[in-house]
Amino acid sequence: MINLAILVLLVVIIAYPKIRPLFSSGAGSGPDTSFQPRQRQALRVSGYVIEPMPIRDQVRTTGNLLPDEEVDLAFETSGKVVGIHFREGSLVEEGDLLAKMNDRHLQAQLQKLEAQRRLLVEREFRQQSLLERDAISQEAYDQVLTELESLDADIELLHARIAETEVRAPFDGIVGLRYLSEGSYASPSTNLARLIKIEPLKIEFSVPERYAGEITPGFPVTFSIDGILNTMEAEVYAVNPMVDERTRTIRVRALYDNVGGELNPGRFASISLTLAESTEAITIPSEALIPEMEGDRVFLYRNGVAEPVYVQTGIRAEDRVQVVDGLSFGDTLLTTGVLQLRQGLPVELDNF
Repeated sequence: MINLAILVLLVVIIAYPKIRPLFSSGAGSGPDTSFQPRQRQALRVSGYVIEPMPIRDQVRTTGNLLPDEEVDLAFETSGKVVGIHFREGSLVEEGDLLAKMNDRHLQAQLQKLEAQRRLLVEREFRQQSLLERDAISQEAYDQVLTELESLDADIELLHARIAETEVRAPFDGIVGLRYLSEGSYASPSTNLARLIKIEPLKIEFSVPERYAGEITPGFPVTFSIDGILNTMEAEVYAVNPMVDERTRTIRVRALYDNVGGELNPGRFASISLTLAESTEAITIPSEALIPEMEGDRVFLYRNGVAEPVYVQTGIRAEDRVQVVDGLSFGDTLLTTGVLQLRQGLPVELDNF
């Protein structure tokens, strides 16, 4: 019985390939095609034909407007304020008297010394005449001359002390709000007002340290101010030679003419510096560029398939990159699905 069962099993195994099509679904409909290779389905992507385009290598940053000069006005000595000779917010010129302190005691001393000087001048004249006739000794004349020179020094010292009771404008500018009134007692630590020069204005900003060798005095700067539509131009006049260790940036200052005082110091500025520019360049979207160990790569559309090309890049803008080698005008660049693309993969352009 066991041998008969083994014999039947062997017959079934041998006959199975021949009778299998009779029991399969769709028997008699044709040969089985389940093992035939499938054709690769084309990937739908977007692309465009490369044409000349302008590109700029720009650095964008922010900064502040600063006055060209500013100083807190104060007296050099202590005393009672007897006169204020400016109006708040007004224009003043260099040398204008802005405030005066009581100096009556100094003026009295000055009058006394000037009277003494007149007498000494006459005495020196007489002594010189006597010396020319050998009526007096040289020593007697030198003594009178020394007294006159000493008196002149005392008078000069009094003039300096009187100047300390005055506040004069050290430069042309606008006087701000004052903090003293006539009759107030002031000392060197008491601020009278602030004097600000706003023509021209300084623009202070910072740039990353990698631009240290590119931004030098004379470099053009464009900037804009909130609420003003026009873009304004300035020029770098100074670059800090030291890099800020905390921010790894370099502080830069530019000058803006500010004719007529149209801008006020303290305002916020959006600044742009153009480091390089090309008017007819091959530029591609940043997302189309694939960085790899061997270099940067893009995909082109050629004969219905994707073809990888290694490129060399140049200027980098916010959303575009210049290609200086590897592409030509007229090439069709693939811009979407770049991470799914492979060499020879069939693609269909959905925007052509």
